Amino acid sequence: MAEKHSSSSLGIISRKSMLFLFLFASALFMLSWFFLLRSTSSAGFNDLSLLPHPKLNPLIDNGNSASWNRKDVEPSIGNRAILVDNEGEEEKPQKKDDFGDVKCSGFDNNYKQVLKIFMYDLPSEFHFGLLDWKPQGDSVWPDLRAKVPEYPGGLNLQHSIEYWLTLDLLASEVPGIPRAGSAVRVRNSSEADVIFVPFFSSLCYNRYSKVNPHQKKSKDKLLQEKLVKFLTSQKEWKRSGGRDHVLLAHHPNSMLDARVKLWPAIFILADFGRYPPNIANVGKDVIAPYKHVIRSYVNDSSSFDSRPTLLYFQGAIYRKDGGFARQELFYLLKDEKEVHFQFGSVQKDGVGKASQGMHSSKFCLNIAGDTPSSNRLFDAIASHCVPVIISDDIELPYESVLDYSQFCIFVRTSDAVREKFLVNLIRSIKKDEWTRMWKRLKEVENFFEFQYPSREGDAVQMIWQAVARKVPAIRLKVNKLRRFSRFGTQKDG
Repeated sequence: MAEKHSSSSLGIISRKSMLFLFLFASALFMLSWFFLLRSTSSAGFNDLSLLPHPKLNPLIDNGNSASWNRKDVEPSIGNRAILVDNEGEEEKPQKKDDFGDVKCSGFDNNYKQVLKIFMYDLPSEFHFGLLDWKPQGDSVWPDLRAKVPEYPGGLNLQHSIEYWLTLDLLASEVPGIPRAGSAVRVRNSSEADVIFVPFFSSLCYNRYSKVNPHQKKSKDKLLQEKLVKFLTSQKEWKRSGGRDHVLLAHHPNSMLDARVKLWPAIFILADFGRYPPNIANVGKDVIAPYKHVIRSYVNDSSSFDSRPTLLYFQGAIYRKDGGFARQELFYLLKDEKEVHFQFGSVQKDGVGKASQGMHSSKFCLNIAGDTPSSNRLFDAIASHCVPVIISDDIELPYESVLDYSQFCIFVRTSDAVREKFLVNLIRSIKKDEWTRMWKRLKEVENFFEFQYPSREGDAVQMIWQAVARKVPAIRLKVNKLRRFSRFGTQKDG
């Protein structure tokens, strides 16, 4: 009996030892994974799915210890931040001698396939008729080989993307027009990747949103009602629930009524400032640049020393909504040396004066106004004046393929309105760093250039590529929508 008891006890001890060794080995294995990931991953990124056990996940937060918190970060200084450890020692920001390996040629290598687009032949009152163009014969479209209808100038131009995209699709059917080929028009909607709706909504708002004395509704509202009725009755809309339709509403007040009813579609917008997230969001929609209003800086041979103005802003100072920072910054900066901060408008050669001012400035302020975005950012890019963006909720065009931190300075609004913060930040940026950003601005400026005929890597082609990147997600949604449709058991949402 004693021998039995002894061997039984040894067995229990042996099993306990084996269990202990197993747990110890597992712990070592998990820790080795932890340190391996910290040492090999890029800054700010760890793939938590690689961890051997979910309990280790809370230990990692973007490559840093879980003890890290927001108090350990100094206030924003443009596109840089200094991390401070618990002992108060500063980690020096890495010096940027170049822009890394990320390059943007204007075309995403994953989306080289031509985007096939079906465009409705809407009556001319929805598009070129708003430019006072009159159709000839049965066609609702102008003959591009004869004459291209002109778009009105001034501030109308900044939201003119609907005009350039429609012209580009029409040109894809005309032999001999030398255009880039990111998108082509197809006549069979079942072959198309997306369905394009050629409604010049921004122009319609700018010209026809006011109610005339003899009208009950404005022309803008009436056309929106007609558009909703037309689209929702089409087989293409019913087939996808509108999810593969592309609508342009670049002016923040355009499509105010129709957007609520056409929300499943892809909107091409300037920003999301006046949209609830269930109507428009970064997941389904596309942010497009404004067309710059000031003159491009052609043959720019300027330098840090030849641009006498340190920081430039000219525009409306008193704005509603998120634009309070403009007036705060006006009082902080108006008396600073080498800083130009004044009220301005398009009146009395305002565009010419702004062109001259931005071309002779090192940095140009882009501050949120009534909405998070403004045309001033794209004027700055065209001027090769390094943009200083003060707009916490801004969304930027093509940001999935373009790194704006290479040529822009980002500052949180709460920091920008602190005494001396902004001007001290800008003065801390030296000649070499500014010159690198200035060179990068000259490399990327074409991505924001609207033109007809379109050219490879210009704004028209970049927008088509941004739409193409939405196509896989659209197909997924549409295919899920069709699961029960064949036997009539689908329930509309």
